[in-house]
Amino acid sequence: MAADETRITSETIRWGIIGCGDVTEVKSGPAFQRVAGSALHAVMRRDREKLADYARRHGVPNAYTSAEQLIHDPNVDAVYIATPPGSHREYALQVARANKHCCIEKPMALNHRECQDILAAFEASAGELFVAYYRRSLPRFLKIRAWLEAGRIGALRHISWRFTRPPSPRDLSEEYDWHTDPAVSGGGHFVDLACHGLDLFIYLLGDITRASGVAVNQQGLYPAEDAVAACWLFENGVTGSGFWNFGASERSDEVVIDGSDGRIRFSIFGDSPFVLESAAGAEVSEIDHPENIQYFHIESMVRHLRGEGEHPSPGREAHKASWVMDQILSSSALA
Repeated sequence: MAADETRITSETIRWGIIGCGDVTEVKSGPAFQRVAGSALHAVMRRDREKLADYARRHGVPNAYTSAEQLIHDPNVDAVYIATPPGSHREYALQVARANKHCCIEKPMALNHRECQDILAAFEASAGELFVAYYRRSLPRFLKIRAWLEAGRIGALRHISWRFTRPPSPRDLSEEYDWHTDPAVSGGGHFVDLACHGLDLFIYLLGDITRASGVAVNQQGLYPAEDAVAACWLFENGVTGSGFWNFGASERSDEVVIDGSDGRIRFSIFGDSPFVLESAAGAEVSEIDHPENIQYFHIESMVRHLRGEGEHPSPGREAHKASWVMDQILSSSALA
């Protein structure tokens, strides 16, 4: 899908993507072309053949095999870093030094210390920093936030999340997967997936001040943890707990927010109906995800950079989920 060059103006945010892998095929890449005031100007990938194929299929006019070339392209206003977490810090620091805007895929970096390095770099830069915690921009979660702000379940008491799934064919194959290599991803599937929910919980309920957990490797399929249990405390006194297991018999994904007058049930990754239960009965809502799930996140970044609003996931917020995960994993010796 080629960008409509006729709509590119002096106010258009021209993006460059570093790392055009699976996450950019549908979730994000096409949205940079579809959002008003946005254009995808350049992409970067080391593999020349795959790079050329991606640029052709997505109608991107410029393709580079060097991140430095893309970052210093004078026609790139903002850079989306869509590589594994192990390279986020390196690329983000380069973008900050170039005084360009930046969006980093989640999690923000390998660990919270690296997040702090990135934050410091952008404090000294003319560029703005965002992280792709796009659930903060999705209508279904904004509806849940509105329920909470309206006091629909009374005083908030506790939030719990249960996420399980069987091992994937790739987990069982012994084929290398960077998602389960802590040196590249920061952990295992827990780090890759739980960050989405933990960031959303901070957005819905406020900052987390304490967290601890137990993380073990039960299956021995890869070096990282595959089973995690955790608890945490929000600044406002609400408690939280979570259980993630990647060797279970079936897939489950349910969050329950308990209040003094009711509860809300929903899924982090699915788009099944979400439910508010109270003495007045059950209220069921259905809001589908957009085709390109990062569409509203990207739209919000563009509006922010054009001075038309505030994005809900700036770097100063997005680092907090990494701190929580560090607390959970560091409080337990991996077995």
